[in-house]
Amino acid sequence: MRELKIFAVVAFFSLLTYWLVEPFAHHELHKKLDPQGNELIFKTHGFTYDGTDDIAEAERKGDEALVAKKKAFWSDVVAVSKMEGNAAAGEAVFANCIGCHNGANINMGGVIAPNLDHAGAIYDKNYLIALIKDPAMASNVDHKYADTSMHPMGSIKYTVSDNQQIADVVAYMQAHKAGEISPKETFKEACVRCHAMRYDKMTQLGETPKFKHEKDALSHKIKVLEEQEKVKAYMGNLPPDLSMIIRARGNHFMETFIANPQGQLAGTSMPRVGLNQEGYDKVEAYLTQIGDPSKVKREAIGPWVIGFFFIFTILAFLWKKSHWRDLH
Repeated sequence: MRELKIFAVVAFFSLLTYWLVEPFAHHELHKKLDPQGNELIFKTHGFTYDGTDDIAEAERKGDEALVAKKKAFWSDVVAVSKMEGNAAAGEAVFANCIGCHNGANINMGGVIAPNLDHAGAIYDKNYLIALIKDPAMASNVDHKYADTSMHPMGSIKYTVSDNQQIADVVAYMQAHKAGEISPKETFKEACVRCHAMRYDKMTQLGETPKFKHEKDALSHKIKVLEEQEKVKAYMGNLPPDLSMIIRARGNHFMETFIANPQGQLAGTSMPRVGLNQEGYDKVEAYLTQIGDPSKVKREAIGPWVIGFFFIFTILAFLWKKSHWRDLH
């Protein structure tokens, strides 16, 4: 029985290290502090947005005017979310969006306007409302602008400023711009205009076509480089390629950073994307598919390996007991 006791002790301390000690050590060694030295608290709030994080950040800065501004803004967003929207009326309002959000890959003010074909499925309702009311406030990058109207999409808050119109257009997106969407398409709609994915031949202009002639491939590469320069000028730095991000960062970092980039990297130019839980899950699935394609097989074989070692341990114990029984 001594061997079993040794095994139990080793297993106990291994699990204790894996589930408690290592996560605690990681937290202590990777504390994130705001400019005032306060530890930031990372939450996802289930990928719903009501201004909780934004207001808390303003409070940590000690800026009472900013706190009041954030509270008023998000209070109005929540009020609009409770209004009944008319999808039919919203279709006419949505027509104002097609000029930019048309999938034509035209850079406007630093970045390509995203495709909204599945906006109602992958983005949170509150975020969509907030985005129409004030894009810079909604994406939590208002610190970049003396006047949030200078945001590339800033003019929308003047063209669609009526709360009922906002409720209507969001109702339209949820009714007609939803539907089933693949993980790859979700990534393309939510992320690709800033982040490349070289392991899947994805650039800021989308998937790289197959070219018959080298000069056409070079011409496309020049267009990609030009687009990257525009994004870099707007963001301050070129956003990283995400091919291996799923293996470089843990799930907690991924969730909290996408839900609110400012919480992980105060002052960053990366905007809040506004994905809901479904949208995030699909983006994560695509990142896993490209960055860690063997994960599914690896996890499937795991229980079999554990089972093998469990049976092997029993057989080894019985074999040892059988061969040593005459030595007692």
